[in-house]
Amino acid sequence: MTPLVASSNYAAVVRPLQVLVMVVAVLFFLRVLRVASVQARPVEEHTSERRRRRSAALALEYIEPLDLAGERIDIDRAVTIGRSSECEVQLQDTYLSSRHARVANDDGELSIEDLGSTNGTYVNEELVKGRVLIERGDIVQVGGVLFEVVR
Repeated sequence: MTPLVASSNYAAVVRPLQVLVMVVAVLFFLRVLRVASVQARPVEEHTSERRRRRSAALALEYIEPLDLAGERIDIDRAVTIGRSSECEVQLQDTYLSSRHARVANDDGELSIEDLGSTNGTYVNEELVKGRVLIERGDIVQVGGVLFEVVR
């Protein structure tokens, strides 16, 4: 009878762990699909309308976290993103540094620079080094927060 008790204890421990691993795997793949669908969006190019585009206000629109999705941050001047109360865009994200990144509007062109953050700043999944111009359709990641550059 001892082997039956051991096998039933084994099944009682292993089955919940199997379910947990499957749930985590499904959540991971859902996240990957969401990021892939955002990255697959076509970027509209309007080279002939360059001057008109500069007059339109650029903004950052939240993609994630989902509770902020769709909200816009208009960039009329330079704004700092981070956890610190001194930042114009203050977010409570564990992957953000206190002063993480700075986004500036220079005569209609947006640029972003990392402010020495621990986890880095990314534009279209590429690590930002120095100051980088960002355009409509670009995906910006600071910490665990995703933005899309919109007009």
